Amino acid sequence: MARPSGSSTASTADRLRRAALTLFARHGYAAVSMRQIAAETGVQVGALYNHVADKQSLLAGLMHSHMAELLLALDAVALPDDDPVAALEAFTRFHIRFHSERPDEVFISYMELRNLSPANFAEIEALRGRYEARLGAILEAGAAQGRMHPEDAKLTALAIIAMLTGVTTWFRAGGRLSLVEIEARYWEMVRRLVAA
Repeated sequence: MARPSGSSTASTADRLRRAALTLFARHGYAAVSMRQIAAETGVQVGALYNHVADKQSLLAGLMHSHMAELLLALDAVALPDDDPVAALEAFTRFHIRFHSERPDEVFISYMELRNLSPANFAEIEALRGRYEARLGAILEAGAAQGRMHPEDAKLTALAIIAMLTGVTTWFRAGGRLSLVEIEARYWEMVRRLVAA
């Protein structure tokens, strides 16, 4: 039986991305060579360049995919327009849940920014800015209604995101607290932080 057109290429490209993701998260971008990615993927080094221009493009692509998925997933969350406190709680729970399922992507997206070229950094930073702005808008709406009191909405948004993202560094399923319990406790911390 003939293989569907493009299936081998798509499969190899997917294996390449997964191998790079695992290796970058385990060893760091700078320590990983294209030869290692090829070995992990099961192809010759030269064949990698049929799927990606270079290691930098691979890193930027992984980060771009993560941020694009994050923004799409956030768009699908019902964040109440008329209740910023409820919207902040929904954002908090969403952020923890989404990121806890993707620890390697999160690690790379935050720890490897320094290894992006200036052009790639600008592109990823713009996507991050869109996400941060969504939280900032919730905080500003809460402040406008007198239901929250962040001293600086942008800085508070960055602090909240850093705190919530940190869960991925230590959370393990089957630990002392379930993810739902962690979401509830972190929501209480976020609520107190903005005096909601």
